[in-house]
This record gives sequence, C-alpha cells and structure tokens, in this order.
Amino acid sequence: MDDLFAWLISFFLLIALLVLVTYQLMSLADLEFDYINPYDSSSRINKVVLPEFATQAALCLFYLVTQHWIMALFCAPYLLFNVRLYRQRRHLIDVTEIFNLLHWEKKQRLVKFFYLVFTLFLSVFWMIYSSLE
Repeated sequence: MDDLFAWLISFFLLIALLVLVTYQLMSLADLEFDYINPYDSSSRINKVVLPEFATQAALCLFYLVTQHWIMALFCAPYLLFNVRLYRQRRHLIDVTEIFNLLHWEKKQRLVKFFYLVFTLFLSVFWMIYSSLE
C-alpha cells in the first residue's frame, strides 16, 4: 500500500512538471505569434523555471528515497541537464536575445515535455502494476 502512495505522489509531481513546461511552451508560442511582447514572455517563463528545476530535483530525490531505482535512472538525465543549465547560467531567458533563441528554447521545452510524458506513462504503469499486487 505504501508503494501505491509513492506512485501517486510521483504522478502528481509529474503532472505539476508537465503543467510548468506547458506554460513555458505556451508563453513561447504567444511570443512567436506576436500576442505578447518579449519582456512579458521572458518574465513569465523566468518565474517558473526555478520551480520546475526544484520539482524535478524533488521527484528524482523522491524516487531515490522510495528506492525506485529504475525511475530514478530515468529522471537523472533530465536533472543533470537542468543542473548544467543552472551552472552555466543559461536557465533564464534574456529579453534582448529571446527572438534569436526562440527556436532553441521551444525545441528544448518540447523535448522536456515528451520526456516527461514518457516518464508519466512509466509511472502510471508502475502504479497500476503495484495496485494489482
């Protein structure tokens, strides 16, 4: 029963991550279609970048604490990518360079989105598997 609660917590953490990444993608799409100015778009995205990084770190740590080693290994590359972005100080979007980096930023967040969807499907699978036991 404890395992089922662990999978439920990871499910909700993954949903939170998906919401944050989707919000960033929507802000970039609004900028691309000129519905929003660059300053507002970058400030909206920069507000949710650090909560996204913290949630991802909490999820990976949660998998390690609950001894779900395979899921922790699946989360590790995403966490290492976020740590690398943070250490290189490329995690925030610069207002003056946002149009030059728009394609890269959208691609980066789309890869994150699909990676999280894959992880969510694995989490749902393990949640169903543990509930059937």
